[in-house]
Amino acid sequence: MIKFVGSFETVAGLPKTQFPEYAFVGRSNVGKSSLINAVVGANVARTSNTPGRTQSLNLFNVDDRVMIVDLPGYGYARVSRTDALRWLKRLEEYLITRGQLRRLFILVDSRIGARPADMDLMDFCDANGIAYQIVYTKKDKRVREHDQIQINHAAHPAMIPEILETSAEKKTGLDPIRAIIGIK
Repeated sequence: MIKFVGSFETVAGLPKTQFPEYAFVGRSNVGKSSLINAVVGANVARTSNTPGRTQSLNLFNVDDRVMIVDLPGYGYARVSRTDALRWLKRLEEYLITRGQLRRLFILVDSRIGARPADMDLMDFCDANGIAYQIVYTKKDKRVREHDQIQINHAAHPAMIPEILETSAEKKTGLDPIRAIIGIK
């Protein structure tokens, strides 16, 4: 049973729970909400074609055992610089202070590859000892021809070495994420 817990504007406003948390983050329009919906098998996270729609910390309770967190995207969203900086500070606060965070899934659009903003987040996680795993999304889509930044786990001490590849649309690559989170 998946329950929407709420949208929270501040880290301090998040409920205090004993449940482990698994958070999803990535550039705007990477498919975070679609992937969350595919992983849990229900349309619980709002999806949109407009980048930057997720603006709060959205929590979902799974079977009163784990929490899934849909974090606001970064990068492409058309928001003011003030809002973008506020979101970044909130993300950093969440990552540093949320003791029940077990893993951060950093989503990267497989058609585009990692961008400098993704690398900056990875460096932040490495510097602060925050365990994260790269998840390529949209593996069913055609790859654009251009140079992609290669992600080398040896250069990132907090990164889980296995890079996952998914397609929310085709429902592929979801089982490893479900196994990590502990859901069926």
